Amino acid sequence: MTRPTLITNAKIVDPAKSKVEDGGVLFSDVILDVGKIAGVPEGAEVVDADGACVAPGLIDMRVVIGEPGAEHKETFKSAGRAAAAGGVTTLVMMPNTAPIIDDQSLVDFVSRRAPDRAGGVHILPAAALTKGLEGQLMTEIGLLSEAGAVLFTNGDRPIVDSRVLRRALSYATAFDVLVAHRPEDPFLADGGVMHEGELAARMGLPGIPAAAETIMLERDLALAELTGGRLLVDMLSTARALPALRAAKQRGVNVVASVNVHHLVLNENDVAGYRTFAKLSPPLRSEDDRVALSEALSSGLIDVVVSGHDPRPAEDKRLPFEEAAFGAVGLETLLPGVLTLHHANGAPLTTLLRALTLRPAEILKLPQGRLAKGAPADLMIFDPGAPFRLDSDALKSKSNNSPFDEKVLQGAVKRTFASGKLIFSA
Repeated sequence: MTRPTLITNAKIVDPAKSKVEDGGVLFSDVILDVGKIAGVPEGAEVVDADGACVAPGLIDMRVVIGEPGAEHKETFKSAGRAAAAGGVTTLVMMPNTAPIIDDQSLVDFVSRRAPDRAGGVHILPAAALTKGLEGQLMTEIGLLSEAGAVLFTNGDRPIVDSRVLRRALSYATAFDVLVAHRPEDPFLADGGVMHEGELAARMGLPGIPAAAETIMLERDLALAELTGGRLLVDMLSTARALPALRAAKQRGVNVVASVNVHHLVLNENDVAGYRTFAKLSPPLRSEDDRVALSEALSSGLIDVVVSGHDPRPAEDKRLPFEEAAFGAVGLETLLPGVLTLHHANGAPLTTLLRALTLRPAEILKLPQGRLAKGAPADLMIFDPGAPFRLDSDALKSKSNNSPFDEKVLQGAVKRTFASGKLIFSA
């Protein structure tokens, strides 16, 4: 058992109870007590939070890591460092590695290698939904799930063939596994580099219409309803998608949805000046879309916020806009990005943190994400009001392609614990 630690003089942010209260947390490898704690157990280390907040460690459901095959972009070690610095204690690793994670041996490779290299951060493998992510042949969902895959996805490559996705959703129901799919019609999106609208026209850049998302979303929801499969709608970006999602949930379709933190804080104007660090997939959309997504998160229509962490080296980003790669890092800016909604719009801390802790844990069926006796001691201490100007060169990720570069954010992680062990201290 890990040596007991007592955090005192803290504001306890409990997403499960939707309340913030003064108190402390006593833990070893699991949480032993929360709230008003009388006395210090013998041999316990005492950490004075000095009025800062304590919350469950963040769970990021969409992270790209280069290892194996593209270690120059990100490794388990560098991803673990970046995650810990951002208060992320659990992350789901996308299968678009080289080779692609579509075989049990590769799931096993991640499960065995990552814990030794990630510095205590829990890295959970997602498996490819189709062989080679080619959208044609379904992978061995049962065997991959048994090997440790926590969800199945085709990453950024949508499955065009409806029969393939229908079969995958149907087969997945036998194992009660989660299927994540990014709704984007590849034919409508082909060649586009930013949101289709007035700004794209003025900049002379080909756009990606919102209809590319809504058309594919309607199909995915219909297939989920037809099969009864568990569907995660991956990284919604447009307001036009929300009515269909709401109607599906009201009909009892087994669907949850995520949003990239960048789409909650930034909009298409952040691309002005041809800023390639803000070139994302799906693209940053209009301010109306951003506001609608924020409201959908606050209401619970959108369940989860992800970082969409996609490290790209400078040579892939410092190019003319149309030639530059899509993607941005996000592990270290996930928390301060989400806290923007708290500072600017008054969104409750518990509501925002619920989408970063409890809901991902519930969806993935993990014991983390809770401040409860017996839960894993994955915790973070953070100051939600601490301001800082982001210097992307100082990020712990191997790549520094952040659209928040040089922007002023609020919310600094002071300490991160995983399984009761200190894995980051500012």
